[in-house]
Order: sequence, then C-alpha cells, then structure tokens
Amino acid sequence: MDNKNKKIAISAQKTEITEHHIYLRIADRCKDKKNAELLRQIGMQELTHAKFWESKTGIEVKPNKWKVLRTVSLARLLGLSFVLKQMEKNEGTGSKRYSDLSSTFPETNKLSEEEGIHEKEILGMLDEEKLRYVGSIVLGLNDALVELTGSLAGFTLALGDTKTISLAGLVTGISAALSMASSDYLSSKAEGDATAKKSAIYTGVTYFFTVILLILPFLLFTSKFMALGVTLLTAVFIIFCFNYYIAVAKDLNFKERFLEMTFISLGVAGFSFLLGYLLKIMLGVDA
Repeated sequence: MDNKNKKIAISAQKTEITEHHIYLRIADRCKDKKNAELLRQIGMQELTHAKFWESKTGIEVKPNKWKVLRTVSLARLLGLSFVLKQMEKNEGTGSKRYSDLSSTFPETNKLSEEEGIHEKEILGMLDEEKLRYVGSIVLGLNDALVELTGSLAGFTLALGDTKTISLAGLVTGISAALSMASSDYLSSKAEGDATAKKSAIYTGVTYFFTVILLILPFLLFTSKFMALGVTLLTAVFIIFCFNYYIAVAKDLNFKERFLEMTFISLGVAGFSFLLGYLLKIMLGVDA
C-alpha cells in the first residue's frame, strides 16, 4: 500500500473509531431502551470496520474526542434523528474515501454497501418525541410566520412608531398563540387523541417563540421600515432552519418545502403591507 492510500485508510479508520464512540456515548444517554439498543448495534458495527482498517494499516488510532463531544452535545440539543442522519449524510461509509481505496482493497465496496443499508434501516427505526409532534410544531410555526409577518407589515404603515407596532404585535401574537394552542387541544381531544395536551403545548410554545423572534427587531430599531425588513429576513431564516431540520430528520425535500413556506409567508406580508397602505389613504390616517 502506497503512502497516499495508507493516509486515506488511516483517515477512514479514525472516522470509524470516532463514530463508534459517538454512537455508544449517545446510546448511554438515551432514555428510550429501544433507541439505545439500535444505536449500540451501529456503534459495534463501526468498531468492526475500525478493526478491519487497523488490520490493514497496522496502526492503532485514537478517536477525535472533540468531534465526539460536539456530536453528542448536538444530539441532546437537536435530537437523535437530525444529528445522526446529518452525520451519515456527510461522512457515511459510501463516501469518496472508499471509492479511492476500492482498487487497493476490493472489500471496501461490499463493506460500504452493507453498512449503508444497515445504518439507513436502523436510523429509520428511531422513535423520537420531537418528530412525533412535528405536525403540531409545523402548525404553530407556519401560523405564526404567516399571521404575524402579515400583521406586522400592515401595522408598519397603519401605525406610528416601532414601540406602538411592537405592542400591537405582542398583543396579537400572544393572544394568537394561546388561541392556537387551545384550538389544537380541543381538536385533538375531540378526535380522542391521548396526547392532546402535549400536542397543544408544542403548538403554543412554537408559536410564542416565533412571535418573540419576529417582534424583536421592532424593539431594537427606531426605524419601522428597517425593523420590518429585519423581521422578514428573520422569518426567511426561521423557515430555512426549520425546513432544513425537518428535511434531514424525516428525509423530505428541503427545497420544495422551503420555497413554498417562504412564498406564502412573504406573499401574505406583501399583501398586508399593501392593504395597510390603502386603508391608511382611505381612512385618512396620518401615522
């Protein structure tokens, strides 16, 4: 084996042993016994592959401790499905390093194929509360983005300074968050859903925090038009982050979902802005 291939093999070995530690560390912190067992299965598979590379390189490598700590911390913050699927997507065994080594080690083709199939099957079996309630989160987020961006756009022309706009926005947003949570609870309960309370909490909390983020520019800037511009950019950023998270965690089409949600939110905001302008002229309001 030449020096180039040896370096690639050592890199593959380090990645495998690092991922072995990541999966086991996450499994040890996982409260769900089923998920913990699935993660240990993947972890032991990674160890087997690390041993394979060790037999070829003749070198014992240490895991990347920083990467282990970072990934475990992100898994606790963002959830198992998102972090592990993102890790699989970016650094899976079907990556370029195996293609580069296939001519020297033909076994890597089978190794990569088997691991890819196995990991995809196991990761697809993960059961996470956050993803079970994704419908409630979407409901709260989407309604907050559409309703509040529209309201703030209208308030920007119809009302005076940013403090008045932020006050109107907070009253509107918080009332809507409580109303949305209540409606979700009553609707779920009427359908006999045993998780009605938790579903309503996810909807209400998501709505509330989205409201705070959208109102914040009006509390920080004195120019209401600058505040509105920052609010719209914030809305697009929230849409981007949320849809990227869901697309990775649930294997959905990111681009389609992102464009659709952005178009709806900004479209309603644009219409409300125009409506506020027309009403201001019609009613002779000078604000």
